Amino acid sequence: ARATRIAQAYSEELERLVSQLSTSSAHRERVFLEDRLKVVKHELDQASADFSQFASQNAAINIPEQGKAMVEAAALLQGQLIAAESELKGLEEIYTASNVRVRSVEARVAELRHQLEKLDGDSGPASPGASPNERSAYPTIRQLPLLGVTYADLLRRTKIQEAVYETLTQQYELAKVQEAKETPSVKVLDAASVPERKVFPPRLLIMFWGALLGLAAASFWVVGGTCWQQLDPR
Repeated sequence: ARATRIAQAYSEELERLVSQLSTSSAHRERVFLEDRLKVVKHELDQASADFSQFASQNAAINIPEQGKAMVEAAALLQGQLIAAESELKGLEEIYTASNVRVRSVEARVAELRHQLEKLDGDSGPASPGASPNERSAYPTIRQLPLLGVTYADLLRRTKIQEAVYETLTQQYELAKVQEAKETPSVKVLDAASVPERKVFPPRLLIMFWGALLGLAAASFWVVGGTCWQQLDPR
């Protein structure tokens, strides 16, 4: 059994060594792609971190969609402002400036102008009692073109790195398959197995010759001792 395990271990170690020392083109390609994947993965992580940090700092979730939504909101506010100003002019011709309806429409007009200025980015500094986020929680229309350039650049870098990483990953997997095909494998023609019966050492012969030699040695000892004792001491 021990001899069987030793023979199997030799073939396994030889196959491992052959695979380790393989210098095929597929092996070199696989090693190159593996190193390249590590570099591209680092660059992709860095580009993703830069993009997410920029988007988080400037609340730039999706600049194209944000720009479209803000333009539509600005147009809606502008229409409401024009309608409110027209209503205010009509009320001023009928009522005095202290009238409740006039003052209510004036307040609505002022609020619409404030919201429109805040959306456009034309509002001045916030009032002392206002909260820090009162002016705008998102980029204004005036800021969107400037933010859009950086946003598009960072997004493009991230997409490029993602495409490169995906392509290299596919090539890496194909190189691994090709390397496995080209790697020479050890073919065992006669696998080691435990024999059905023992053929060596011949125990019966060993026992027979051992007993025979032991008997001869004992006889020699007895005869020699007797002869020694019968010798003249002088």
